[in-house]
Amino acid sequence: MNNINLLTVKGVTAIQGMHDRIMDVKTMLEQRLNLEEQTENVRPIVLNFSVVLRICLLIGLSDKSPRRIDDLAAYNITVSRTPYATTFFTKSDIGSMFETLLKMRYHDVEADWTSANLVSRVIGREILRGREILLKEGVIDEWLTYMPLRGSRSTTDIPELNLCIGQYDNGMDAYLDINSRSIANTQILVAGTTGSGKSNLLAVLIHQIRSASSDTHYPVNFLLFDYKGEFSDPANAEWLQLFDTDRTAILDPMEKALPFTPFKDFNGRPINEVNLYATTIAAALSAIAPARISANMDNRLSEAIINAYKKKSLKPVTFKEVLEHYIALLPESKQDDTDSVISVLNQLVRNNIFADEDKIDLTANCYIINLGRFVKDGIVAKAIVYFVVSKLNNIYENLPKQAVNDERVELRHFTIIDEAHYMLSFENKPLQNLIAVGRNKGMSIILATQNMESFKSRYFDFYANAQYPLIMRQQQQNDNVLKDLFGVSGSALQEIKQAVAGLQKGELITKDANNMALGIGKHWQKIKVTHLI
Repeated sequence: MNNINLLTVKGVTAIQGMHDRIMDVKTMLEQRLNLEEQTENVRPIVLNFSVVLRICLLIGLSDKSPRRIDDLAAYNITVSRTPYATTFFTKSDIGSMFETLLKMRYHDVEADWTSANLVSRVIGREILRGREILLKEGVIDEWLTYMPLRGSRSTTDIPELNLCIGQYDNGMDAYLDINSRSIANTQILVAGTTGSGKSNLLAVLIHQIRSASSDTHYPVNFLLFDYKGEFSDPANAEWLQLFDTDRTAILDPMEKALPFTPFKDFNGRPINEVNLYATTIAAALSAIAPARISANMDNRLSEAIINAYKKKSLKPVTFKEVLEHYIALLPESKQDDTDSVISVLNQLVRNNIFADEDKIDLTANCYIINLGRFVKDGIVAKAIVYFVVSKLNNIYENLPKQAVNDERVELRHFTIIDEAHYMLSFENKPLQNLIAVGRNKGMSIILATQNMESFKSRYFDFYANAQYPLIMRQQQQNDNVLKDLFGVSGSALQEIKQAVAGLQKGELITKDANNMALGIGKHWQKIKVTHLI
């Protein structure tokens, strides 16, 4: 055994029930690390499961009790063969300690130490041994003082975001590589009708990204627009644990204004930047308005935005202030009338969906914005998504380029828009800009919609900018989209149409970039997505 590096054995995975059995230790640790009451907008510490598992493994291996191979028989590998995060054994250079302790504790145990199943059971048993020790009275308090400190930030720590989302037809694990230097971009598009398994796929993507990164010096946070309200539903609170967060991540603008201003701060900037910005905001409000806004109204709205900024010395304005300045620009005889612009602004003011100042950093933590109680294609829902995405653009503008090493690039944050078709039917400049920023600032975006043709907007070709289009069950197919996506025609097109038509819940078709580049074989592969929620 001494000649074998146990931590490099391929295929080491978690054992069944590990997540649930560790929850009590996680809860106890968090209770000791957090104050009983948190001030507003200060998030409590939520420990990553990898951190808790690593603590339990270290404590388990510190126990000098004799080990027997027969003790491992009761531990089964997960059906999905969920792997540990790539940094699980290596973070803070702790791998050599694990290796030494494993060999010390099992030095006289005769077994096939090249077996991934055996090593998986050994590691699982040691984690649960550590759990048993920690749950004894007073032990957690004693061990907390020995928790490893965060080391220095180095580009060698950039996590590998190779997302295992399911299995191919041949039983091989299906991976999406989203941060290697060799791939073009990090955008993911999902198209699937109601009941296709779209929500589960989004959960798998979030879970994989968070599992691989949240325990590193380069955590990838996320912002999810929850159109159906299912991720925000208290009945689904356990989902949040899979993403290494909790209910403090949920922002519900129906109950309380979102804790930031959607408007840009131009304090100390040239006035011509405000002029350009005002035109963009006016165009946005025109785009989300249900009734047509005339050119005169549009110009007046731009002027109102500029005047509001001037009055506040170019600091962020509010919708209420814009409305007041817009009304002031109307002839006195019409100031009591309601035109299309006033109608839109009145709804935004009445619903009070944004705060007057920034109380949180949208990219510093994970957030879920609950849109489940709003009309999906209504003014308020569209305004929330549009202006939050615009806010993200403002944040990204001020970030330095992301870290890079020889193999990977840093990914800082990803934005997920479920039911994205509501935001693709007009020229959505902030969304386009967010995609264009891409790898320069470490941004990823996941757009999910019901029909594949929604991404073929006349304003922006989202498919052309996507590394991974994932096609799930469809109500109807679009030949032109399939041709563009997979580069097929004739009999090959008919074959892929049949494959899409035969998809079951939880299955998807994606392109095979290698075969497409070589011009050989099938240009697509089918994946059965891991069932997570």
